[in-house]
Amino acid sequence: MSLDPPAYILSLQNNIRARPISWEGAVRAKTITDADLKKIKSIDKVRKEQRKQTIEADPDSYCALLLGSDDSPSIFQATAKRTDILQYMLVLTGDLVEDIPSFVTKLIEHPNPYAPFLPLLKQSSNPEDPIPLLTSSVLSSILSHGLMASPKQSPQIDEALSQLYAYISNLAKSSDAGLQDIAVQEYSALLRTKKSRELFWKQRKETVNPLVDILRNATGGKDSDSTLYSGTVRSVTTDAGFGAGVGLQLLYHILLVLWQLSFEGKLVGPGLDEEHDIVPLYVALLRISPKEKTTRLLLGTLANLLTMSKTALMPAVIPARLPAVLQNLQGRHLTDADALEDLKTLQDLVDEYTKSQTTFDEYAAEVESGHLRWSPPHRNPDFWRENARKILDEEQGRLVKKLAEILSKEWANDKQVLAIGCNDVAQLIKEVPEKRQQLERLGLKTRVMELMQESDESVRWESLRAVGEWLRYQFEG
Repeated sequence: MSLDPPAYILSLQNNIRARPISWEGAVRAKTITDADLKKIKSIDKVRKEQRKQTIEADPDSYCALLLGSDDSPSIFQATAKRTDILQYMLVLTGDLVEDIPSFVTKLIEHPNPYAPFLPLLKQSSNPEDPIPLLTSSVLSSILSHGLMASPKQSPQIDEALSQLYAYISNLAKSSDAGLQDIAVQEYSALLRTKKSRELFWKQRKETVNPLVDILRNATGGKDSDSTLYSGTVRSVTTDAGFGAGVGLQLLYHILLVLWQLSFEGKLVGPGLDEEHDIVPLYVALLRISPKEKTTRLLLGTLANLLTMSKTALMPAVIPARLPAVLQNLQGRHLTDADALEDLKTLQDLVDEYTKSQTTFDEYAAEVESGHLRWSPPHRNPDFWRENARKILDEEQGRLVKKLAEILSKEWANDKQVLAIGCNDVAQLIKEVPEKRQQLERLGLKTRVMELMQESDESVRWESLRAVGEWLRYQFEG
């Protein structure tokens, strides 16, 4: 899927093309050679077709100019102290990569095609600095071709990709929507192979987290159940965009990146669930999706993730009210064939899951997933009367051990999990008080007492209830 170049980059490139360069002065200063200048002049400020013919007549010579050879350094190394020439050559290289595919093939055949660019990424920590910004644009294009041409593991590609991801992630964290859009478009150009997606996920604290933060801002922020799971469209859209001013174009490009990542659903699904509560987030986004193209990406991503990570993600679909949203979408008369196919896939997955679940199975799957939500069993007195003893006894208390493991974590970004866990502990003590010591041996009494000091009001309330159940039986033998 080809995207239009970001306006921010186009404006910067046009500005640099218009600047005069003292090439002869650079030769006199021995920054570049006469031979370098002759090559540059032959392809600079000429018609595209003429430039293409010149390059294709002698690709080795121009490859050596840009990337260096045994006899001479790369033009980027030679002009390291000449900011004006560096910027100009980065723009010219970008033009060559864009216009002459055969030359890109020649570049990636070089023994180390990425080495001249990597130091330029680190030239400045300012995200608006033109040199690293232009370098990331050129490098993402060349790496994209290199990844497609070399599907096997390559240390050179891995090193370059890792450093480029780290640089792009700083753009994504910027408050400037133009820089954020550059970041996601460069990510999208790179995420076309399994290898690049796996490395993107490996660096997810840098790469994925800032993008999910922007998506959450688009829904108005991480909010309560009543907000995320309500049956109506949230009124967060404005003429300028979504919550926190997230524009439609940026939203679309981020959704495109996460859709590409979702093709590794088996690898990324459990983490996206535990770290980002991805199903409720995407359901919230589906409710406010204003265009069929964004709806298509949301449905496609959910279909990939739920198909490949059923165990981890399916327990979230009912509490997130996904079935109701799918029903609503069926009445919207979508026209995109891919969106319709993914809508049917999701409907089939939800129907199959709903039919196969008993209430206990639903609860067990949720606990095993390592993440709790306010799904129906937690608040259902009948469920606890019928299943509390089974939860404590089945497979030597496997589920209650998992519950203790969940409660032992901090859940800094989702305190709701702690509140739900305390609720479950209270219910277990209430229904099977004679098993209190089993829970105490797992450290649950100590943990819920600690949580009485939590800053989150719902956690304090639920932990107080759990401690209250313990105190009720403290004098019993």
